[in-house]
Amino acid sequence: MTSKKVIVSVTNDLTTDGRVAKICKTLREAGLEVMLVGVRRKGSAPIYRDYTTVRFNLLFNKGPLFYANYNLRLFFFLLFNRTDILWSNDLDTLLANFFIAKLKRSKLIFDSHEYFTEVPELVERPSVKSFWKTIERLILPRLKHVLTVSESIASLYRKEYDVKVSVLRNVPELFESDYPIPSLVKDNNKIIVYQGAVNRGRGIEPMVSAMRFIDDAIFYIIGKGDISESIERLIKSEGVESKVVMLGEVPYEQLHCYTKQANLGISLEQNDGLNYKYALPNKLFNYINQDVPVLVSNLPEMAALVNKYEVGDINRSNDPKQLAEKVNQMLSNQSMLDKWKKNCLKAKTDLNWNKEKQVVLSILENLR
Repeated sequence: MTSKKVIVSVTNDLTTDGRVAKICKTLREAGLEVMLVGVRRKGSAPIYRDYTTVRFNLLFNKGPLFYANYNLRLFFFLLFNRTDILWSNDLDTLLANFFIAKLKRSKLIFDSHEYFTEVPELVERPSVKSFWKTIERLILPRLKHVLTVSESIASLYRKEYDVKVSVLRNVPELFESDYPIPSLVKDNNKIIVYQGAVNRGRGIEPMVSAMRFIDDAIFYIIGKGDISESIERLIKSEGVESKVVMLGEVPYEQLHCYTKQANLGISLEQNDGLNYKYALPNKLFNYINQDVPVLVSNLPEMAALVNKYEVGDINRSNDPKQLAEKVNQMLSNQSMLDKWKKNCLKAKTDLNWNKEKQVVLSILENLR
């Protein structure tokens, strides 16, 4: 008997999306045939998974034409491939998945990694935001299976669309590996790390500027994004080339090998729209999982998590001098670093995928 097949779709190139990788692994463990669909970009690294992966070569790489091209290509791909379950990640994959679900009577699961219509890139572009909001309003009320990353965002969807929403936090797996990763430590400097998309509103700019006032530490930026080039220029203009290193993207499977070398992990999202206000970023969980104390923004979900588990401190100003003062205080207080590190060890017994994946399994059970 042929096992049920699920097609999971994203608009990235698959290599660094840890949330989707964990979900696909869980779906496969549940006995489903898994196919993961994304895009191939210039410089995309090879990908090796124990399930089928497909990456589209598209004519456009960004903007409205990219999303139109992707959804059209995805629609016809799904139309001519057997599927029992569709797993749509974020609003930018939902249109094609929704129409195919209706045409083929497939089960549809919508996984919203963020409050899409309130990301900083859309907040100041009302016409583009209106387009995506229209899609959201037309489709979300008709969905039976919706997931998102934090309780605050789930509450927004429930209130606006009267739809059932489950919370699936992007917590990491509990595992170790021995990839040959070079040491980040130089001349006994402390290590500060940021991992994730290098996009506006993530607090990267003030942290780079703050490094002027932070000695005996190196700030590593792991990832790339829309403002990567402007961050490179900022590093030069601030004269902190010896203190800030951009490592670019790192495959999901290797990321924790870099993270665990850090003394401090930052998640300094700014209050630029509801998406960041209610964010619960996966990098925060990744830091904790690798026993790295954290410094986070004073935003509801992040601050509540740090206060609950006592794994770091809360930043209240992105003024570079005040931010530097906070970082210097944390890095110079070894007793507190040891306490936070010890609390990370406790917290990760709760904040890990082995527990969180029960949400996915429950969703699958409800599909029957």
